[in-house]
Amino acid sequence: MRSPDENDLNASGSRRQNEHVRTVTGLLIFVVAIVLLYTQIFHFLMASEGRHFSWFTGVYWTLETMTTLGYGDLTFASDLGMAFAVLVLMTGVILLFVLLPFTLIQFVYAPWLERRNAARTPRALGADTRGHVILTAYGPIEAALIQRLNQYAMPYAVIVPDSARALEMHDQGVEVMVGQIDDARTYLRAGIDRAALVATTLSDAVNANVALTVRECNGTIPIIATSASEASVDLLRRAGCRNVIQLGELLGRAMAGRIASHGGRTHVIGHLDGLVIAEAAVVGTALLGQTVHEAGLGERLNVNIVGIWERGEYSPGSADMRLTEEMTLLLSGTQEALDAYDQHVNKAPRPPVSALIIGGGRVGRATSWHLTDAGIDHRVVEKTDSNAASLNHFVIGDATAPGVLLSAGLVTASSVAITTHDDDLNVYLTLYCRAVRPDVTILSRATLQHNVATLRGAGANFVMSYVPMEANAIFDVVRHGTVLSLAEGLEVFTVRVPAELVGRTIAECDLRRDTGCNVLAVRPAGGAAAPPDIQKPLPADSELVLIGDRRDEQLFLERYGRGSRVRS
Repeated sequence: MRSPDENDLNASGSRRQNEHVRTVTGLLIFVVAIVLLYTQIFHFLMASEGRHFSWFTGVYWTLETMTTLGYGDLTFASDLGMAFAVLVLMTGVILLFVLLPFTLIQFVYAPWLERRNAARTPRALGADTRGHVILTAYGPIEAALIQRLNQYAMPYAVIVPDSARALEMHDQGVEVMVGQIDDARTYLRAGIDRAALVATTLSDAVNANVALTVRECNGTIPIIATSASEASVDLLRRAGCRNVIQLGELLGRAMAGRIASHGGRTHVIGHLDGLVIAEAAVVGTALLGQTVHEAGLGERLNVNIVGIWERGEYSPGSADMRLTEEMTLLLSGTQEALDAYDQHVNKAPRPPVSALIIGGGRVGRATSWHLTDAGIDHRVVEKTDSNAASLNHFVIGDATAPGVLLSAGLVTASSVAITTHDDDLNVYLTLYCRAVRPDVTILSRATLQHNVATLRGAGANFVMSYVPMEANAIFDVVRHGTVLSLAEGLEVFTVRVPAELVGRTIAECDLRRDTGCNVLAVRPAGGAAAPPDIQKPLPADSELVLIGDRRDEQLFLERYGRGSRVRS
């Protein structure tokens, strides 16, 4: 049975169609009446000139004149007859070349085109659409998220209020549905009871309205929203959001974690079942100068090195790769194993950790708060007093002015976090800091995605961008139910053990060499993910949890088949 909303839409469409038919029919009747009237007058005037013709001849002359064909086979001799011919001609021009075409376009062609476009931009999703993600906006974040959803064959729909905009997006390959995001009927037509998630990334006020509207239709579906203000987080949760992503907090926490890991301490960046994923810098640890094989972390501590960052570039690493002070290790293991790692690698004296934060906005303040909680000495350079008033450690001044960063501690800081929302300024400050301190670790924020490569070229060790971080955070909720935020471009994905790998050990498979992917964990049937035993044969009913960048993931799926991919 169709919902009342669908019935209302169909009834409204039927009424409009009936009105259009009546309008066109009325115009055609009027044209026929004019032709008959002019035919009658034609016979009368011709009779007054002493000539007589059949009724059909009168109709022929009237249509010949109205359509401006003017064969000249029938003409009036009197001035009155010629004046009548001019009247018929002008009437024909108005009716047949202006009014009738306009009416046909307005009430026949345009409705047909509208129905055709409506089929491309539906106002309701079909009953066979299930497990889909409902999006309330379309921008850079949604575009990045849709790319990930398409990669994993997950259905979605973007709600668009404007039909013309929806049609434009449809032609760009985006799955859309026309509707108002603050109307509960929109979500009913979008199959809210069959959907997996609703994600809204608009302003805090609009997100709250969306959450309350969705809750009118469904009280259990997960709603994920972004928040620009810390004060809005609790309000959005009260409105019904299960997950609220405060991106300034997310970026600040990630930056603070990387700063805190300088000197070897592990910084947890995600969890997978009972497995912990963490980062740890090599500088200041006992691992410095050893190869991955010589470090022997897997054999001694049950901690696996699943990737290596070097100046912002990720690589899966190799057994003979020598660990340098510019590297950051990506580790996996249980929390107990990572605690043992911290105790083992930090026997050497740990270098002092200090940071310089440039920018006291949302990201800068969040970074400062997390560093304060970690007990790490830092300074924040902020141009305006209003932002600096909420910070515990701040220096008032323009970061581009000579001497300001030097007086704030650039010379002695172990890390610099550049957090302003101006990418051009961030590039300039990255160049300056790299020139003054070739050895310092620089973390920079990118507001626009295309500036990520520029910032890396300027000397940033790590670049954190709003767009992929927020898109990945939402995608992690879709797949895992929790936020698993790894670095930009780094993916964790699950596959069934391909048939050609069944019975072989991880060491024999050598996926790192063939695809660039590392085995993060092995998940037995019905069990939880666990650190892999590289010498144990892979059973047929298990799954591999792999880590790599998007190119590595694509290579694995092309080599071993997309059918092996598993939805988490």
